[in-house]
Amino acid sequence: MEAWVQPKGRKEVIPTVSEVKVREGETFESALRRFNKKIKQNGILSEVRRREHYEKPSVRRKRKLLAARKRRVKST
Repeated sequence: MEAWVQPKGRKEVIPTVSEVKVREGETFESALRRFNKKIKQNGILSEVRRREHYEKPSVRRKRKLLAARKRRVKST
Protein backbone atom coordinates (compact mmCIF):
# COMPACT_ATOMS: atom_id res chain seq x y z
CA MET A 1 0.00 0.00 0.00
CA GLU A 2 1.17 3.45 -0.86
CA ALA A 3 0.13 6.74 0.73
CA TRP A 4 0.74 10.32 -0.26
CA VAL A 5 -0.60 13.72 0.69
CA GLN A 6 -2.03 16.03 -1.93
CA PRO A 7 -1.37 19.79 -1.90
CA LYS A 8 -2.87 22.07 0.76
CA GLY A 9 -6.40 21.40 1.93
CA ARG A 10 -6.77 18.04 0.22
CA LYS A 11 -7.46 14.73 1.93
CA GLU A 12 -4.81 12.05 2.21
CA VAL A 13 -5.32 9.38 -0.44
CA ILE A 14 -4.55 5.78 0.43
CA PRO A 15 -5.11 3.40 -2.48
CA THR A 16 -6.06 -0.13 -1.49
CA VAL A 17 -6.20 -3.39 -3.36
CA SER A 18 -9.06 -5.77 -2.69
CA GLU A 19 -8.26 -9.40 -3.17
CA VAL A 20 -9.97 -12.70 -2.49
CA LYS A 21 -8.08 -15.96 -2.26
CA VAL A 22 -9.96 -18.86 -3.80
CA ARG A 23 -10.45 -21.57 -1.21
CA GLU A 24 -9.78 -25.21 -1.96
CA GLY A 25 -12.76 -26.73 -3.73
CA GLU A 26 -14.50 -23.35 -4.09
CA THR A 27 -16.18 -22.49 -7.37
CA PHE A 28 -15.20 -19.43 -9.36
CA GLU A 29 -18.75 -18.04 -9.04
CA SER A 30 -18.71 -18.11 -5.23
CA ALA A 31 -15.25 -16.50 -5.14
CA LEU A 32 -16.51 -13.80 -7.50
CA ARG A 33 -19.55 -13.24 -5.25
CA ARG A 34 -17.23 -12.82 -2.24
CA PHE A 35 -15.06 -10.39 -4.21
CA ASN A 36 -18.07 -8.30 -5.28
CA LYS A 37 -19.32 -8.21 -1.69
CA LYS A 38 -15.91 -7.03 -0.47
CA ILE A 39 -15.80 -4.30 -3.14
CA LYS A 40 -19.24 -3.03 -2.09
CA GLN A 41 -18.31 -3.04 1.61
CA ASN A 42 -15.17 -1.01 0.91
CA GLY A 43 -17.16 1.52 -1.13
CA ILE A 44 -14.84 1.17 -4.10
CA LEU A 45 -17.60 0.80 -6.67
CA SER A 46 -19.49 3.89 -5.49
CA GLU A 47 -16.22 5.85 -5.44
CA VAL A 48 -15.46 4.86 -9.04
CA ARG A 49 -18.94 5.89 -10.16
CA ARG A 50 -18.64 9.20 -8.31
CA ARG A 51 -15.31 9.99 -9.97
CA GLU A 52 -16.41 8.86 -13.43
CA HIS A 53 -17.26 12.43 -14.49
CA TYR A 54 -16.08 15.79 -13.15
CA GLU A 55 -18.52 17.41 -10.77
CA LYS A 56 -18.38 21.17 -10.39
CA PRO A 57 -18.00 22.42 -6.80
CA SER A 58 -21.36 24.22 -6.97
CA VAL A 59 -23.10 20.99 -8.05
CA ARG A 60 -21.34 19.08 -5.28
CA ARG A 61 -22.55 21.62 -2.68
CA LYS A 62 -26.13 21.41 -3.96
CA ARG A 63 -26.05 17.61 -3.84
CA LYS A 64 -24.74 17.64 -0.27
CA LEU A 65 -27.38 20.18 0.81
CA LEU A 66 -30.15 18.06 -0.71
CA ALA A 67 -28.84 14.95 1.05
CA ALA A 68 -28.73 16.82 4.38
CA ARG A 69 -32.32 18.03 3.86
CA LYS A 70 -33.50 14.49 3.13
CA ARG A 71 -31.78 13.21 6.27
CA ARG A 72 -33.42 15.93 8.38
CA VAL A 73 -36.87 15.26 6.96
CA LYS A 74 -36.41 11.52 7.42
CA SER A 75 -35.38 11.90 11.08
CA THR A 76 -38.47 13.95 12.03
